[in-house]
Amino acid sequence: MTRYRLTLEYDGEHFSGWQVQPERRTLQRALEKAAAAIFQRDIRVFAAGRTDAGVHALGQVACLDIDKDMPPEKLLLALNAHTPEDLSVVHVDRVPETFDPRRHSAGKLYTYTILNRPAKPTLDLGRVWHVPKHLDVETMRRAAGHLVGEHDFSSFRASDCQAAHPVRYLYSLKVQRDGERIAIRVFATAFLKHMVRNLVGVLVDVGRGRLAPEDVPAILQARDRRKASQTAPASGLCLESVFFDDRPPPEDLARCVPVSKRKPRGGFEDSDR
Repeated sequence: MTRYRLTLEYDGEHFSGWQVQPERRTLQRALEKAAAAIFQRDIRVFAAGRTDAGVHALGQVACLDIDKDMPPEKLLLALNAHTPEDLSVVHVDRVPETFDPRRHSAGKLYTYTILNRPAKPTLDLGRVWHVPKHLDVETMRRAAGHLVGEHDFSSFRASDCQAAHPVRYLYSLKVQRDGERIAIRVFATAFLKHMVRNLVGVLVDVGRGRLAPEDVPAILQARDRRKASQTAPASGLCLESVFFDDRPPPEDLARCVPVSKRKPRGGFEDSDR
């Protein structure tokens, strides 16, 4: 068997998330149907992590095994001939049979985009969270500083999150404004269910003046989802990149990782398992 790594781009608006679900349109099902159409047999596709319904991706990573050595560029074209318009395979390469995109991930970068203006979105519809009231980015940055590092993120996990434990190490949480658009970039090895969207919900309430940056430590310490803000809509969230030892993060992100968290080969410890 030959294992191939797929880099995926998709608009998640009309997908019910990654994982196969009965009678639902999912990304895993769409890719497995495409592979089955090519090779005339069932082929399992497994990813670096699940994305929820409505969440987008520029750099999701998945793998599949086939019983032939097919040129990566040929496999890319074949898969894209059978995938829907809102899902694209943008890169294919061969990897060792032991490669696991979930266990070998050295980090994930998510970007959450807010359109911060009175007028509703048109071209960005379905890809941003529209917040009409002006947000104070400086106070949001101060609040973000309280969230970086290792914490129990129970106040920021979904009630049905199945992760074994709620402790995660958040390497970087940046809030950047470019005109009417605010981008919140979150970098960590692992995330809890809805964690990024719940972090964004709190930051937006800080930007609105409903919370103060100094309220954030108490929310963390409460370890109670009810103490945090609303879950931000899925539409604004995008999985930007998944990093591996052979695809390391850019230097500005790598510098955010404490030396104690770096593996000998230059990656990061896997705190999600």
